[in-house]
Amino acid sequence: MTDATSGSWPTGGPSAATPGTVTLTDLLRVPMHRLRLVGAAALVGLLAALGYVLLVPAAVTANAVVAVRPVVTDAFTPSGAGADRAVNMNVESGIATGTEVVQRLADAAGGHPRDVRGALEVEVPTGGQILRFTYQAGDAQRAVQSANLAAQAYLDVRRAMYEQQRAEMLRSYDASITKVAAQQAALQKRASTVKGTAAGDAVVAELAGINNQLTQLNSARTEIAAVDVNPGWVTQTAEKSLVTSAGHRPLYLVAGLLGGALIGIVLAYAWESTDRRVRSVADGRDASGLPLLGTVRRPALRGSPRAVDADVRYVAMAVAERVRPPARVALLSTREDATALTAGLAVALAADGRDVFVADDSGRADRLRATVLADRGRLPIDPSRPLVPKPRPAGSPPTATAGGEAAAPRRPSPHPPGARPSTDADATLTIPRVSPARPDNGRVVDPDEVSVGVGSVRFGTWRQGADHGLVLFNAPPAESDERGVAVARQGSAVVIVERDRTRQSDLRRLVERLRAAGVTPLGFVLTRNGRA
Repeated sequence: MTDATSGSWPTGGPSAATPGTVTLTDLLRVPMHRLRLVGAAALVGLLAALGYVLLVPAAVTANAVVAVRPVVTDAFTPSGAGADRAVNMNVESGIATGTEVVQRLADAAGGHPRDVRGALEVEVPTGGQILRFTYQAGDAQRAVQSANLAAQAYLDVRRAMYEQQRAEMLRSYDASITKVAAQQAALQKRASTVKGTAAGDAVVAELAGINNQLTQLNSARTEIAAVDVNPGWVTQTAEKSLVTSAGHRPLYLVAGLLGGALIGIVLAYAWESTDRRVRSVADGRDASGLPLLGTVRRPALRGSPRAVDADVRYVAMAVAERVRPPARVALLSTREDATALTAGLAVALAADGRDVFVADDSGRADRLRATVLADRGRLPIDPSRPLVPKPRPAGSPPTATAGGEAAAPRRPSPHPPGARPSTDADATLTIPRVSPARPDNGRVVDPDEVSVGVGSVRFGTWRQGADHGLVLFNAPPAESDERGVAVARQGSAVVIVERDRTRQSDLRRLVERLRAAGVTPLGFVLTRNGRA
């Protein structure tokens, strides 16, 4: 066997070049190739959200607003610029969500304080003296009652705290007033005994000071007793008409779908990093270091395979350029089935007048024959040959014989051979001759041979094709069978790479095995025709 070498095809990988720019298409290529994984993750997220919507009861929210006021001695005094600082709203918010308020709600609703604390929320607007009580419950009635009860409980607790503080201050003033009054009574009794003397004048002066102190204490106690300890008012009560749903339930489905899709995309990138597939010609060239013989594109429409057949014929021309008969070409793949491409190459090579022998030792001869017959019917029609013979003009004389006379029409015998038995004992029996199958071009065709154009395609095992000029070996997957590499040692090899299916690690391993066995592959074919 003699292989033609061509210098126009590089045998190594691509030369060092600057890395290409990563585009949005490159980022979307991995999720698109792992679309099943992304779709499954999105479906799981959607089902999880749907289960949450159906199983978890819907919660409603009720709001009540309380205006907090500072406790002042004169309620009619106008507030200054720092009125919002008169009340520490952080402290008020802590009291509103404190243990006493939560316990009152739990006692009224009959629930656990932990559940009440989780359902109650108090918001404090920035720069304002407003507390917004928000309560979530399973029904509107309970949410409204709990929100109003929380606001009223806060006011009651805060009022009790102010009243207790006022009572303590009044008690302190009462004790001071009682003590000063006792001093006043003692001085009055003393002043009556030393009246008109110098000591009496001193006692009178001291009594005047005690009276002044007692007056101040009574005035201060009166102001404390008149302080309004009201901590605020409920400016907006919760009502059923103002109850809102706690979140939009349909948005949970959208969030579940998008969240699942996002997780699926992350999983797709993680899977792609561990299981790299050949996605393009550049990936195949980088993984194998072999030249490209051609690409077999997948047809846009299932019923229109013209583009695939044309690509196969281009690959056949590239293979024919590199081999000379007698040639043995093994079509190798890693884990995929190359039967469809083998049959297509056989048809394309035979259509140019070659006698191609397709060898297969894996029991796929019937599939090869069926595919060859199907591909033969789609061969382009040669316009130089008429499809049917030209009709003979009317009135033309019949075909003359060698003697120049017209051949007389043959009259059929009334007794065809074998119609009646012969009475002669020495008569021989005439057996009609079975003519071999003849195609349209008149060439005798063997039963194991398929005529394709002006060439032919035969089928058999590898041993049966030993005496043929051009043999295509439909090798089994190289990852599980070594016969393809063994056959390639006797000739050459063409590596079949299935786009989006062939793993780059498997392709590297196959090329390393070929080179270790002393085989220099002709190149690789990138295919995804949807039939293999």
